Amino acid sequence: MQHSCAKEAPLGAGASVFQDTIAEMTYPEVEAAIARGAIGLWATGVIEQHGPHLPTGTDVYIPSARLRAVKALLAAEGIEALIIPPFYWGVNVVSASFPASIKVRPEVMVALLTDVMKSLAGDGMRHLFLISGHNDRAHNEAVVAAVRQGRAESGLAPCFIADAAIVQRLGLALDDPHVLPFVSPPDGPDASVGPYLDIHAGGWETSIMLGYNAEVVRSQVLPELAPTNLGPEDLAEWRKGHEVSRRVTPLGYFGAPATATARRGVDVIEGEARVIVQAIRDRLGARI
Repeated sequence: MQHSCAKEAPLGAGASVFQDTIAEMTYPEVEAAIARGAIGLWATGVIEQHGPHLPTGTDVYIPSARLRAVKALLAAEGIEALIIPPFYWGVNVVSASFPASIKVRPEVMVALLTDVMKSLAGDGMRHLFLISGHNDRAHNEAVVAAVRQGRAESGLAPCFIADAAIVQRLGLALDDPHVLPFVSPPDGPDASVGPYLDIHAGGWETSIMLGYNAEVVRSQVLPELAPTNLGPEDLAEWRKGHEVSRRVTPLGYFGAPATATARRGVDVIEGEARVIVQAIRDRLGARI
């Protein structure tokens, strides 16, 4: 069902996660793009509970929308990019006790990501930028480990694009060559709702889903979802994962999903895409 805000959504709303990826291209088209110097863009997400209103694929839908916007902006600046179909069998700790939160061992995730990087390197690709749709620390540590391994074992130069705050939370230096930090616009991830935090399946994520994939949002449920009104201490407890996080957020969301609007979601993605493109431009300018 569609939310009443769906009319605000841009062209392309309801896009498949395969839209505008190499999964919709022929191999000669991919080969020619790589020969022209096209860079790679790759989303790494998970299948994970997102409350009673968002689909379990939310962490795949959102980075896919983000990368389509990034690709379009790069093209306007003369930088060709290929989007790799999203990776979605990731590491789940925080939502591990909820049904449909698929759990994969970090070493399995690292090995698979690395194999894909080797395949892309074998095709001649030189640069690959990975962006996570899932902020579980263990998941993003696995992404970074795969970036390190992929860089060491192939001719590819992969790097993990992430908000500077996430890079620092992982204990990495902002100038680490394996990461590409950016600063999210004010309404980005972890934006607050008054004195409270909006972390998971709240107003921020719900807005993006309304803006780009409204047809899979259970909009009729939104008015019934009261804000969780949780702060930093609750977040620290929630991040312990498993049964602890389910106790903190028994309905699976952390924030205020009923405040979401499609317009906000579109503005968030477009704002993030602009700063990500600037970061990619700076990195390519320094490396090419």
